Amino acid sequence: MHLFYTPDINSDNYTLNQEESRHCTKVLRLTGSDIIYLTDGIGNLYKTKIIDTNPKKCKVQVVETQNNYQKRDYYLHVAIAPTKNMDRLEWFLEKATEIGIDEITPIITENSERRIVKHERIFKKITSAVKQSLAAYHPKLNQLKTYKEFMAGCNFDGNKFIAHCYNYNLEHLKNKAESKTKVLILIGPEGDFSKKEVQTAIDNNFEEILLGKSRLRTETAGIVAVNIINLLNS
Repeated sequence: MHLFYTPDINSDNYTLNQEESRHCTKVLRLTGSDIIYLTDGIGNLYKTKIIDTNPKKCKVQVVETQNNYQKRDYYLHVAIAPTKNMDRLEWFLEKATEIGIDEITPIITENSERRIVKHERIFKKITSAVKQSLAAYHPKLNQLKTYKEFMAGCNFDGNKFIAHCYNYNLEHLKNKAESKTKVLILIGPEGDFSKKEVQTAIDNNFEEILLGKSRLRTETAGIVAVNIINLLNS
């Protein structure tokens, strides 16, 4: 099964862009009448037949549509501080997408070592993971925000948690989170959130949680959180 991300699809006939056309015809070596799948990233999966193998404008025709394909009955938003090494952040984005996540917000905290993120680059990393995992939902990637901006605009109407390492006697996320709910989890930088930031979260109705007894790297903590929520809902 070959999946292509086509957010602008709006009819039964569609033309892949030049990059995807080349990948389809030259790399995958697909030919006329071969079947490929398209997704608009909002839950619709289109089974299509290739009708024109032009390597710059490959055309397909929709033969079947599945709505709400593999739709989850929960919602997961992770706000995470970008790592100094971009490869680690990109690894998190890739694996979180494969496991299951709905929304991601990069946040700049007091102890952040990275304060610039190329939105287009990490969006492409997420898109690649969507195609790899054969998903019909593309996670929403928000623009980079400061911690203050994020808190000021946070009107999340679900369960809100902040993970930190100041107290190893906190309740574990697996014991605090509930299935089939909306969940927002804050993951800090390598130097952790400041105590002031933790208090700000508490003042904004976030619950403190633990992700384990070990001190985890940012990207590892993110994946642990994503995996726990998915297991709770499996």
